[in-house]
Amino acid sequence: MRNALRLNTIVERDRMIAAGGMLGLIALAWAYLVLVMPQPLAVAMPDLSHWGFQHFVMAVAMWTVMMVAMMLPSVGPWVAALSTIGGGAGMTRELSAGEFLVGYLLVWTGYSVAAASAQWGLHEAGWLSSASVLDAWPAGFLLIATGVFQWTPAKAACLEHCRSPIGFFLTSWRSGRSGPFRMGVQHGVFCVACCWALMALSFVAGIMNLIWMVFVTLFVLVDHAVARGLWLGRATGAGLVAWGAWLLML
Repeated sequence: MRNALRLNTIVERDRMIAAGGMLGLIALAWAYLVLVMPQPLAVAMPDLSHWGFQHFVMAVAMWTVMMVAMMLPSVGPWVAALSTIGGGAGMTRELSAGEFLVGYLLVWTGYSVAAASAQWGLHEAGWLSSASVLDAWPAGFLLIATGVFQWTPAKAACLEHCRSPIGFFLTSWRSGRSGPFRMGVQHGVFCVACCWALMALSFVAGIMNLIWMVFVTLFVLVDHAVARGLWLGRATGAGLVAWGAWLLML
């Protein structure tokens, strides 16, 4: 009995450490977005005739911080589950959870590079305003495409994966010291496949639109956590299609 209580205490301690680290990272990301990020962007990137490599690096950093702020809250149950189960051989639970997060965020960093590249291309094509908002007709097509995606089997399959951390760890467990990292990458791929189009709508609402980022964060949390989240996504998808059609008719 004493050993069982001691083990339970250790597990709870590890979960608290992992949760505290995640909450701290989320808080730092949001603080950076609210307090720091808008100023250098406003100074360095308005009304540019063309981008340079420096601006591309700044855009990648901006997108990466946005992804950390918006996507880390939804991965909390996965980190909690891994903190309870344990991870790679010879690794503490909190280290396993940290390695899982590194793999997960690496995938979203790759998405950030792609998004920044798209931003660069759209800017060079003259389709983005100085506030990084798409012109009406490409915004309309993007809204319609995102809305339709919410109804596809691919979105449903990826969403189903994102709702079941225990199911994932039971069926896709990776052993060894790199196991948590590889599982983080695998989970990140599913999350990007599920949410890439929604994140791309930042080009419609404004890339540094904090109200939009809060909405997306809450939507992803509910979409992943609620049993009827699929219908929430589909209802939202119908609204996005209507919004896009309205923009195309302007």
